[in-house]
Amino acid sequence: MSMYFHLRAVPPGELRDDVPWLERLFQDEWETVRERIGRHREEVLDRQYLDQELLYAGSAPHEGEDGPWAQVVLGGRHVYHPTQGLPPFLLLTAAETRQVAAFLTATDFAALWHAGRDGLLPRYGVADAEPQTRAVFAGAHRDLTAFYAQTARYGDSVVKWLVL
Repeated sequence: MSMYFHLRAVPPGELRDDVPWLERLFQDEWETVRERIGRHREEVLDRQYLDQELLYAGSAPHEGEDGPWAQVVLGGRHVYHPTQGLPPFLLLTAAETRQVAAFLTATDFAALWHAGRDGLLPRYGVADAEPQTRAVFAGAHRDLTAFYAQTARYGDSVVKWLVL
C-alpha cells in the first residue's frame, strides 16, 4: 500500500471544517480541484514525510518550540475524521501559511541538513549514501519552499492529509 502526504492550497473563503468536503478535496484529480476552487497547487511527500518533518521540527534550536518550522509538514489545526484509524486533516490559515513560507524562504538548507543529518542518515544506509540522501531532502525542501511561497502569494490556506 502506498501512503502519500498531500498538501493542497485552498482559498481561505473556500476552506471548510467539513470532513466530506475535505475528503473530496483529496479524492479529486487536480484538474477537478482547480475547476472547483479556481486554481490548483499541490505538494506530495512520499512515505518519508516523517523524516522530512524531523528535518524541520526535530532539530535544534527548534526542538520543543512551536513556530513556523513545526508547521511545515505535520503542523496545523486538526479536523478529525469520524472513521476510526483514518488520520486527521491538518489546516493552516493563510497567516500561518505566510509564516511557513517566510521561514522556508529564509532557511539555509545546509544548516538544516547539518543539524538533522546524524538522525536521518542511519535510516538510509551507510555514510556513502549521504550525497544521494541529502539531494533527496534538498529537492523536497525546494519543492515545499516553492509550494508555500506561491500559496502565500495567493493568500491561500493549506490543507494536509495522509492519503492511504
